[in-house]
Amino acid sequence: MAGLFRAAAAAAWGQFPWRGYCSRGAQGKLSKDFVEALKAVVGCPHVSTAAAVLEQHGHDESMYRCCPPDAVVWPQNVEQVSQLAALCHREGVPIIPFGTGTGIEGGVCAVQGGVCINLTHMDRILELNTGDFSVVVEPGVTRKMLNTHLRDTGLWFPVDPGADASLCGMAATGASGTTTVRYGTMRENVLNLEVVLPDGQLLHTAGPGRHFRSRLLARSPLSCDLGTHLPCVSPGPRKSAAGYNLTGLFVGSEGTLGLITATTLRLHSVPEAIAAATCVFPSVQAAVDSTIHMLQAAVPVARIEFLDEITIDACNRYSNTNLTVAPTLFLEFHGSEQALGEQSQRAEEIVRCNGGSHFSWSKQQEQRSQLWAARHNALYAVLALRPGCKGCITDVCVPISRLPEILVQVKEDMKASGITGSVFGHVGDGNFHCILLVDPEDTEELCRIEAFVYQLGRRALALHGTCTGEHGIGLGKRRLLQEEVGPVGIETMRKLKATLDPRGLMNPGKVL
Repeated sequence: MAGLFRAAAAAAWGQFPWRGYCSRGAQGKLSKDFVEALKAVVGCPHVSTAAAVLEQHGHDESMYRCCPPDAVVWPQNVEQVSQLAALCHREGVPIIPFGTGTGIEGGVCAVQGGVCINLTHMDRILELNTGDFSVVVEPGVTRKMLNTHLRDTGLWFPVDPGADASLCGMAATGASGTTTVRYGTMRENVLNLEVVLPDGQLLHTAGPGRHFRSRLLARSPLSCDLGTHLPCVSPGPRKSAAGYNLTGLFVGSEGTLGLITATTLRLHSVPEAIAAATCVFPSVQAAVDSTIHMLQAAVPVARIEFLDEITIDACNRYSNTNLTVAPTLFLEFHGSEQALGEQSQRAEEIVRCNGGSHFSWSKQQEQRSQLWAARHNALYAVLALRPGCKGCITDVCVPISRLPEILVQVKEDMKASGITGSVFGHVGDGNFHCILLVDPEDTEELCRIEAFVYQLGRRALALHGTCTGEHGIGLGKRRLLQEEVGPVGIETMRKLKATLDPRGLMNPGKVL
């Protein structure tokens, strides 16, 4: 099996050399006149061609080699973004949008050089409609900034990918996270987008100022009292059947169709009470079976996270927790005080029926915060298991019924290929992650890692899943995307791309 992984990767290796090597590739210097034109749009202090700044913007948190742009600009408003796009379009210069740089699929690598448009200076919350449960934010607003702003409103934005990412960046990658099982992904929570198209035109995907709610999450107020999975929303407009779903087209487009300069988001009511729980299992199969049974029994969990024994051991060392080292579920429940007790009791019964034990739950803020801090720091905890090494992070998503099968196989594949790593993820929606530890100087190990990632994606596709649940395609999963959607699907995507970006200037080399 190890030989199979080596052979599969031998011809494909080349994108994983660590970011310390900063490749210029075929990209060239921008003309002095062009740089001066950039400064004329945004001002001299907001344009940089310094090598350190270019390298900083040439990579994200992934293992893909640094590909710096030729210039970085910081627009202050949408009018400047529009002028920058028009200028680059006229001169045939590639455009790479940049937010917080927390992606992990190489989405900001400037593989053809060009201009990196850093949108973080546009950090205003433009409009808050508490009665309509919606808010309009610029690209520099992160999810933590927004929730801090909302603290006294009784509302919050629940999509939580772990990193304090830009909300517009989360829309661009179709992000999700620990709360997806109850509140959905960015696709269900983005109501409208303001997008600067490649030629500088301004598009509002649902129409200027509109914030219709999707039918998927529309519920009557009665559903809140019944403890169903989705919270009630305001009695404002809930749906629209007007034309093509342009918002859905741009969510997950990864900066390849335009620059998102504002997003209108769905907000949710802060739950009356919150409780967290942990429980351990004798096997991966038992933990995932419990997840499936909870969902089948309509237990309204808000988070249900799986961590394998390696991740738990790493968390204990890194976050000073004292969890039993075994396959584990972290759970969280939202609702009324009475409902939490009922939910916890039903969950514990299901856990014990599947051989689980050590069911422990708490409503104390401090204990809940410690638990989820350990989960969100799992990456750093696993990296600390092998000092001096780096982490390759990948994700896939499969139908929940096939989750036990693929998780067991993944653990066997890791062992067979001699890879050190851990498995954890959002098992409530079939999505899980692998952190693979690698010595960036070991070419043979890098080959095995890349082969493992590709094989994992193919296993997910064979089980009618997807090659990425939330990280996106970026640089590394283009081949898997072709296998996932097929020739007609890829050709349709290419036609859409050619229609909106005929010169191929928007974040070239990504997705397609």
